[in-house]
Amino acid sequence: MKRIAILGSTGSIGRSTLDIVATFPDRFSVVSMAAGSNVDLAFEQARRWRPQLMSMGSDEGTGQLQDKLKKAGLDKAIEVADGSAGSVKVSTHPDADFVVSAIVGVAGLEATYEAVKAGKTIGLANKECLVAAGDLITVEARRQGKPLLPIDSEHNAIHQCMRGGRRNEVQRVWLTASGGPFLNTPAQDFANITVEQALNHPTWKMGQRITIDSATLMNKGFEVIEACRLFDMPPSQVSVLVHPQSTIHSMAEFVDGSLLAQLSVTDMRLPILYALTYPDRIESNLRFPVQELRRLDFEPPDLERFPCLRLAYEAVEAGGGKTIALNAADEVAVAAFLEGAISFQEIPATIKAVVGETQARIPESISEVLQVDADARRRASGRIQRLGPRDAVAQTSWATWRK
Repeated sequence: MKRIAILGSTGSIGRSTLDIVATFPDRFSVVSMAAGSNVDLAFEQARRWRPQLMSMGSDEGTGQLQDKLKKAGLDKAIEVADGSAGSVKVSTHPDADFVVSAIVGVAGLEATYEAVKAGKTIGLANKECLVAAGDLITVEARRQGKPLLPIDSEHNAIHQCMRGGRRNEVQRVWLTASGGPFLNTPAQDFANITVEQALNHPTWKMGQRITIDSATLMNKGFEVIEACRLFDMPPSQVSVLVHPQSTIHSMAEFVDGSLLAQLSVTDMRLPILYALTYPDRIESNLRFPVQELRRLDFEPPDLERFPCLRLAYEAVEAGGGKTIALNAADEVAVAAFLEGAISFQEIPATIKAVVGETQARIPESISEVLQVDADARRRASGRIQRLGPRDAVAQTSWATWRK
């Protein structure tokens, strides 16, 4: 019986993880969970799974959950905590064997790092952990002798493909990208992209930030950084291919020229199940309809129209604080775009400016990572405030931001 702690239990990855636990009750149990702000769902999860510990994102949410548990007669059986300290308590629970890290953003960073230090096996669905603190987390995981098992589909696919040979036989990995909603949009039309258009992803239904990141290809840039750190590879060995069908999740290329590609249903329960059962595989009903496969298209990404991907490569090449600032500035810029404060083109412009002002020094602690993150957010917010009305920004030529 594998005992699981879930960081982000009320999010999509957390809910999918609980689906897996429900499907295989003889294999998995839930020890502790950290939720966000959805008190009603957190209560239903606590009542259904009876974890020893439940953490909420705020004092207010903690109080509301405690009231609900008391009315249900569960307040004595389930401990309730809150905030970052509560998340750390969840991730380092002494009875947990495996931690699913799925809290969005840097909010889950400290809890994930502390879980690694505590010798837990990590199923990683949080890109920001490796983008912002990959040097610290991977070094500690190697010291502990515990694997970091990727849950996001692209890196999970690479992990599966790399089992086809020895590590020194892998020459390159290929991350696939759908291309987003603007794959075929002319560069001159980018100045008029609306929030509604950017949120209309052709393949996936996701949260707002990741949907915008997919539209700018920054999400793929984050995945490049994550791949470099997960698989200990230089950026020159991590390539991106636009693959609109999203059928192949990723590929590994070996020194003899062989390519191994991973195909599966587009259901996050499969990579979660893979991580939870690694190094074994168990039978499931998550089947890919091979008979429906008709065509596979590939093309290189256009780094002129999508400079965010180029910025990610440059940041991971420099390392240290650059990748922290990349993530922080992107989050601030995307939020500003969603609010109508800046244009679509100003997202990469803001990121470029902030990353350029940030030193590449590698932080020595999580507190230093969070300080660099906070500084980058302040610079990004200040730059956006100085830009003025969005209409003036939108009139700036796209060529300005490509330079």
